[in-house]
Amino acid sequence: MVHDHRDVQGGAARAAIFGISDGLVSNVALILGVAAASEASSSVVIAGVSGLLAGATSMAAGEYVSMKAQNELIERELRIERESLANNPTGELHELQAIYTHRGIDSDKALELAKAVHADPEVALEVHAREELGVDPDDIGDPIGAATSSFLAFAIGAILPLLPWFISSGTAAIIASVVVGLVASALVGLLLARFTERSGLRTAGRQVAWAAGACAITFAIGSLLGTTVT
Repeated sequence: MVHDHRDVQGGAARAAIFGISDGLVSNVALILGVAAASEASSSVVIAGVSGLLAGATSMAAGEYVSMKAQNELIERELRIERESLANNPTGELHELQAIYTHRGIDSDKALELAKAVHADPEVALEVHAREELGVDPDDIGDPIGAATSSFLAFAIGAILPLLPWFISSGTAAIIASVVVGLVASALVGLLLARFTERSGLRTAGRQVAWAAGACAITFAIGSLLGTTVT
């Protein structure tokens, strides 16, 4: 049976899921912390927007830098492998033979397979990269794509709990932010469960638990700070 696999190496999907989850949890916690410490809804909105912009920018920059560095490391290893294939083809041939033999292929058959691979330098590089480095030279990830995905995902997650404060304030807005945050967390968990084919209830419950814990902690700290200031 022929089946398709999702792209799990590129990084954009991972950045999007992590970004929206992080944006949602961090900003709902920030909003509730400020709301507990201050009665002014304008302070909550300013803090929420600031948290959105700062978090989204930081996430995008971090994703870009980390993936760029990873790609540069991979490119260095590929360059070394390419030079080794050119300067020491016999050694690389036997190295690939040893890999196949270690996997249970007969030594003579392994040598035959290795020679077939080495007949094309580009194929040889690709196979050695997969076998030795565990990467695909043609698909090492897009730093700009991952950074953009991360920025947008964080912004989407962060704006959701802030929306009630544009039309309401006080206790009503606090309750609405909590409800929006928990519902959105559950949806993120269900989406993640669909991608990973794991239990939707368990994954959604895990996301909700983390969001609820962050909200409770920051609200409690905000309340204490508000009481102290008063």
